[in-house]
Amino acid sequence: MNNLILIIIASALINNVVLSQFLGICSFLGVSKQMKASASLGGAVIFVITIASAVASLLYDYVLAPLGLDYMKTIVFILVIAALVQIVEMFLKKTSPGIYRALGIYLPLITTNCAVLGVALTNVQDGYNFIESVLSGFGTAVGYTIAIVLLASIRTRIHEEDLPAPLRGAPIVLISAALMSIAFMGFSGLSL
Repeated sequence: MNNLILIIIASALINNVVLSQFLGICSFLGVSKQMKASASLGGAVIFVITIASAVASLLYDYVLAPLGLDYMKTIVFILVIAALVQIVEMFLKKTSPGIYRALGIYLPLITTNCAVLGVALTNVQDGYNFIESVLSGFGTAVGYTIAIVLLASIRTRIHEEDLPAPLRGAPIVLISAALMSIAFMGFSGLSL
């Protein structure tokens, strides 16, 4: 049980997919302008990464590896992720058109978000079983959500400040993200 909790903590904080592994940066920087859109994207990413980790683990363990097709894992995982994102997109379009419009192009881009594919591939590489893969995926997605919501709250605050002209816009956002990354590096000292 302790090992499973450690997988979640390590995935969310110590090896944060955005701030430590630098995967999923495009949506992290693009959607973090508004708190609601960031939280919504975080929820969508939690769903997609968790389910993609589960399905990828099952496909790899029971289809690809036994048939000697493990070289096809990247293509198969991309197809699984694309299907899951389509389901999320249809659900949001039907139930929450405002959130669907706020996420804009970044919702379909979850399909190509390297964080989602990276988690599925890392789970296979680390030899995680089904439960460990699901928890690793969930922890990673929670870490992504924490990071994007934190950046959205920082950007909301920064927008209200009077900054020198050279720092306005992208420069201050990148500086903020870099400082967040440095702060999250402090978690690497945890002895798990």
